[in-house]
Amino acid sequence: MNGFELFLWGILPYIVFTIFLGGLIYRYQKDQFGWTTKSSEFLEKRKLGIGSLLFHWGIIFVLAGHVAGILIPVDVYNFLGITEHTYHIIAIALGFPAGIVATLGLIILCHRRLTVKRIKVTTSPSDWVALFAILLAVGTGFIATSFNIDSHGFDYRTTIAPWFRSIFTFQIQPELMAKVPIWFKIHMLATFFLYIVWPFTRLVHAFSFPIRYLSRSYVIYKKRVKEHA
Repeated sequence: MNGFELFLWGILPYIVFTIFLGGLIYRYQKDQFGWTTKSSEFLEKRKLGIGSLLFHWGIIFVLAGHVAGILIPVDVYNFLGITEHTYHIIAIALGFPAGIVATLGLIILCHRRLTVKRIKVTTSPSDWVALFAILLAVGTGFIATSFNIDSHGFDYRTTIAPWFRSIFTFQIQPELMAKVPIWFKIHMLATFFLYIVWPFTRLVHAFSFPIRYLSRSYVIYKKRVKEHA
């Protein structure tokens, strides 16, 4: 492993996560009023409803697949009697459709911002950066999955997964990434970019949990009636 790859997989992850966590803390301390989705529903509702529904449900299942494949050690699957081939079939059968749904929803949301004039005008540079980062991460992940769809696909549970977990134990093993296919590496770098821009865009709303909304009283809107003299 050369020095550049050692930097990418041994040092860069800590730089990225430092920016990610530090940025979230700074943003929360300095810009709590900006910690919002900046909803544009009142400008256009139909496309937002379809695109947002597809994207969020798709991405939820995509993230669930990442948890199953990266955070859960392969020894757990071996203990349960789930072979690599069986896991691969399940992962593709569930993950590939979820990726299609998330991508389709994202395309609708991007098309909405580009074609609806009122939304395009109110879209900030950070919004475009966030959209680009999500498109890059989802797109490269979808491509990596597409190249890995055959029954003898690359088993990332024995390379990327232990490498990722080793980051949090501060015993990182960059050598595990040496034989990882290029499309998976591109996806990882795209994900790094997403983490870097995350704290400085509307994506921070993903860490907002409006639990109080469950017990909050309804907001009642009344139509204003003009009085006639």
